[in-house]
Parts: sequence; structure tokens; C-alpha cells
Amino acid sequence: MVFKYCPAPLDTLKVVILTGAGISAESGLKTFRDQDGLWENHAIEDVATPEGFNRDPSLVYRFYNERRRQLLSAAVQVNTAHLALARLEARLGKNLTIVTQNVDDLHQRAGNNNVLAMHGQLLSARCMASAKNWYTDKDMDQHSACGCCLPSCGVRPDIVWFGEIPKYNELIEQRLFDADLFVSIGTSGTVYPAAGFVALANSTGAYSIELNLEPSMGNSEFSERHYGLASDIVVAFVQHLLQGPSNV
Repeated sequence: MVFKYCPAPLDTLKVVILTGAGISAESGLKTFRDQDGLWENHAIEDVATPEGFNRDPSLVYRFYNERRRQLLSAAVQVNTAHLALARLEARLGKNLTIVTQNVDDLHQRAGNNNVLAMHGQLLSARCMASAKNWYTDKDMDQHSACGCCLPSCGVRPDIVWFGEIPKYNELIEQRLFDADLFVSIGTSGTVYPAAGFVALANSTGAYSIELNLEPSMGNSEFSERHYGLASDIVVAFVQHLLQGPSNV
């Protein structure tokens, strides 16, 4: 596998990496939704919208409790692509930002600290009154007590559902404006605003690369494209950055 991008000296290189479900698929987690539009055999409208939650909160609580248990099971582990990005952060420090559409914690488990989880996280609960969130690895339901204000105010999964505003929008835009390199890993290129990140990065002069199992909807916008398993292409690309001609 040959990469065209010749990295600048790593001490000055600013990198933004967008990750989607494809990077976690090899860790035993299913991608966000199947080709038939279902997520774990549920209609997206029933389990990933505010309207679905209002209509049948018991179903939504149960759905995310099952997803949380799956994430915490021994069968789900970080893979070599996650570990490669952790090695890259160990070298670049705060000059590397990972923006993830995933709601798992696999980047953090691998050792990444500069992670912006734009769609929320399974291991987090949110107060429905104050919007404050906190870590949890426990099941929740309509009777779960809130840890930040009145016990009766209500708790929901800290997940950004369809129709809601993703987290960290302004900070992500700033990082993209400052980036020298934008890399998209394992994303379909169909969900906005993330699908528009490549255009924003291109507009400010960043070099853009797609690393994916197959071409995304916006693949033509990338300066460079490579396809295959994340465990192969992400590891190879990180090695290229760390051992490139300008960094030997």
C-alpha cells in the first residue's frame, strides 16, 4: 500500500481524524444500521429519535441498556486500528484530534485522550432538566435517579438522536480550520454534519484522505483514498506518518 501524502515534520503537523462505525466493526460491534435501515432489528425512528423516546421510553431504555452491556462484554475489545491512533496521539499530543461518530469508548480504552464524541456515549447518562451528564455503566429506566439535581427530573441516555444537535460543533469546526491533514476512517459519508467535514477541511487547505472498507458517498472530495479493513489500512497509514521521509 503506497500513500501519496508526505507528512510535514510531526512537531508542527495538525491532524483531525473522523471515525465512524467501520473502525469498531472489527472489535465485535455492529455498524450503526444495516442495509435495511434497522439498528439491531429496531426501526431507527423508534430507538434513535426524541419522538421514539417520548412514545415508548421503556423500549428506548431497554435498547440502550442492551447496547451498553454489549460494549462492556468481554467479547468487545479495542483493535489494532484503535491502538494505531493511540500511538499517533502519543507522538502528536494535542495536535491530534479524534472526532468520532461512534458512541463506544474504544478510542479512550486504546489510550486516546483528545476525543470529541459528537454523538454522545453509551457509558454516559444525561439529566433531562439540566442536560448535565456523567459516567455510568449501569442500566437506566424511568425510575433512575438523577445525580445532579432533583431525583424526579429524569435521566436519559447521553446519545445525540436524529433531529438533535451534535456535540462540540464549534470546537470541531475550529480544529478543521486549523488542520493540515484531515482523515476520515470507516464512515459512510451520509450523515451530516460529519459528511461535510471534508469540504470544510479542503476549503482551508488541508490535505484529505479517506480510509474505508469501501468508497463513501463523498469519496470524490478526498485528495487520496484507500480501501480495506481498518486493521490493515489505518495501521499502515499511521506507520507511514510516524516513519515518513521527513520524520526519519
